[in-house]
Amino acid sequence: MRFTFGTCSRHTVLNMYKQTCTNLLELSSAKVTEWLASFDSVITDCDGVLWVYGKAIEGSVEVMNTFKASGKKIFFCTNNSTKTRSELLKKGVELGFNITESGIISTAHATASYLKRRKFDKRVFVIGSDAITQELDAVGIRHTQIGPDPMKGSLADYMSQHLKLENDIGAVVVGFDEHFSFPKMMKAASYLNDPECLFVATNTDERFPMPNMIVPGSGSFVRAIQTCSEREPFIIGKPNPAICDALIKQRVIDPSRTLMIGDRANTDILLGYNCGFQTLLVGSGIHQLADVEQWKQSKNPEDKKLIPDVYLPKLGDLRPSLICKRSSSIH
Repeated sequence: MRFTFGTCSRHTVLNMYKQTCTNLLELSSAKVTEWLASFDSVITDCDGVLWVYGKAIEGSVEVMNTFKASGKKIFFCTNNSTKTRSELLKKGVELGFNITESGIISTAHATASYLKRRKFDKRVFVIGSDAITQELDAVGIRHTQIGPDPMKGSLADYMSQHLKLENDIGAVVVGFDEHFSFPKMMKAASYLNDPECLFVATNTDERFPMPNMIVPGSGSFVRAIQTCSEREPFIIGKPNPAICDALIKQRVIDPSRTLMIGDRANTDILLGYNCGFQTLLVGSGIHQLADVEQWKQSKNPEDKKLIPDVYLPKLGDLRPSLICKRSSSIH
């Protein structure tokens, strides 16, 4: 059974909450209902919002499925380049989310699609994981193999005896690579010395949300190669609005009535800002209210773009409001 949240003026909500980081838990039921009615589509990050360590965050499944049951379009948008769309779909379905492959936006798939649209016909030097090479295979783009590429001997020995550069590389793609190494960085920079060689980054996330430790993200590897190659990459993932271009240009979504949910402001919330979406920051991942307060006090105009419209400690905190609205609409 479908149910609705009523109607609302988009401008009323945007003017009221735009970049205020309003805590939805502090609003009245009527105000939350008004906010829920202000968007028809939901784009959400995955890690830190929907799940962590492969386990769904409490209430996230119910909230997303209720959004869909209400008639809202839902999309999972991840910068994680280690999973193909089909793998992400399988994971989401196993966790209980009512999602289809067309609702999955992944950087591995988007990278392959980007090169395909450019009619790329050379080989790709890949720093990344199986997901990238599988998505490249799916569109018929040739590539190098992934895996360990360790330093052998001294730098002088490596350069004279082991370094081999191929002459048909037309692009360097950098994603998350647990086998990142000095030789890979050296090869990437050497290929990029040719100005015709494309430099593509799946994303620039600095780190993964892990308790008690820091796990470097793709951005750490991208920055290293960016520094030694003196080249700027084309970034596929959030916050680059290109990752949502197809949805917008094909009018699948209306930006003004689309909600972007994320735990990381410099990717998720900034994507929302760049695309003209409404934004919701959840505190179940990277950025917290303390970070938002710093951006509010900052004199850097770029920091202001990171301030979300609304905030929740976790997405599941919306569940009571949704259950209440569903019950009232049924009766």
